[in-house]
Amino acid sequence: MAVAFGSRSLSLVPVALALGLAGCAVGPDYQSPTPALSANHANARHARPIRPGELTDWWKRFGDPTLNHLIDEAVAANLDVAAAKARIREARATRVQIGAGLFPQVNGGASSSHARSSASASGVNITSNLYQAGFDASWELDLFGETRRGLEAADRGVEAAEESLRTTLLTLVGDVAQNYVEAKGFLARASFAQRTVAIQRQTAALTRARFEAGAASAVDVAKATAFASSTSANIPTLETAFSAAAHRIGVLIGREPAAVVALLRRSAVIPAPRHNLPPGVPADVLLQRPDVRLAERLLAQSTARIGQAEAALYPSVSLTGSLRTSGIRIGDLGNGSSLAWSYGPSVTIPVFNAGRLRAAVEVAEAQRDQSYAAFHQAVLFALEDVENALVGLAQQRIRYQSLATAVRNYREAGRLARIVYGQGASSFLEVLDAERSLYDSEDSLLQSQVLIATRFIALGKALGGGPGGVIDVARPLVVDGERGPRLAR
Repeated sequence: MAVAFGSRSLSLVPVALALGLAGCAVGPDYQSPTPALSANHANARHARPIRPGELTDWWKRFGDPTLNHLIDEAVAANLDVAAAKARIREARATRVQIGAGLFPQVNGGASSSHARSSASASGVNITSNLYQAGFDASWELDLFGETRRGLEAADRGVEAAEESLRTTLLTLVGDVAQNYVEAKGFLARASFAQRTVAIQRQTAALTRARFEAGAASAVDVAKATAFASSTSANIPTLETAFSAAAHRIGVLIGREPAAVVALLRRSAVIPAPRHNLPPGVPADVLLQRPDVRLAERLLAQSTARIGQAEAALYPSVSLTGSLRTSGIRIGDLGNGSSLAWSYGPSVTIPVFNAGRLRAAVEVAEAQRDQSYAAFHQAVLFALEDVENALVGLAQQRIRYQSLATAVRNYREAGRLARIVYGQGASSFLEVLDAERSLYDSEDSLLQSQVLIATRFIALGKALGGGPGGVIDVARPLVVDGERGPRLAR
């Protein structure tokens, strides 16, 4: 019901005064911090700012359909993402709860009672009925903005939950991509080791034949056999590492660990980025990195909570009203003579609380300072990630070129060593040394390919790129069946 406050102008004075003060607010108004940042990254001196959407779906620059499919599946089914979506729903519901404090609360009630008594003198039974109905209304006026500051904090909480989801997605995408590249790298290295073992066993067989013909020594046979066995011993370690990376991907996409092992074994090609990522400028981390935006929203939330705590130091005013009707018959409830009503304001003034309310303000201020430090720390960590990823990717590409040159020369050295050995002009030790160096350099080249890809992934994460499109957070993970009143089982 709408609370009636009477018709006299004098009775409206407290209400008008309260409504006039309802626009007041205490506590600091939030101002977004502006960290002093360099114009360019140290390892990208001439870069331009990142354009909107330029980092969206950055992993597609690998041009690997399997990787794209796995990331899409992870975004849709990962359990950390599901939990982050639930936290957004929780934050939105919390905001509705807090926002309800700005409005009157109305409750209705009804009752009926029936009594029977007997008069011992007359022996007559007396029966009586009483029906009652009514409404109660209350409205706590937000004079000093306690509820509005709470609503402001709840708004920032919703935004923080949304940024937390984006942070979870960023981490998820990076984890899937990194484990995918590493799994392909382990598979490629194991495949290369198997091919090398086959060649080395052929060499050992030829050496044994030369030994039987008197053209080689028993030492040469033993070394050739040992070399093949040593290379073969690397394969189980690589297979174990491949399985661990593949199992991790299975969990990340919300399936059983071994769900994607067969899929990954179809190809041992290490993904290579086909296009570079724009490094941007330091100011981009404030816009692109969801963890930085999350820290900034938490700072805004903690600032709003100072005002919420400070408002408790001031008086509070509540308006209450009630309407009651009663009668011995249900039809009497609508009779005007049976109506009773009341209304009036009440004021609560904090007089003595042993410093509890003031301490609550100091707690909120200290928490704001913690959030302020966490925000600036998040900015520094983000800049560190970008610088490390830029220099790591650039230097790994230089290392790859050097390794590629080494592989070409070791191949030529191995070819010449076998020719010279066949002519009897050198020992078999030179052949083994050349083959060992070739295997080590080619294996290092494969590892460098993996590192280039993982450094590229690290850069994508450091710059804050993530999935494009709208993420549906409204759908709950658990859908309940029966919700209404029913008999308990």
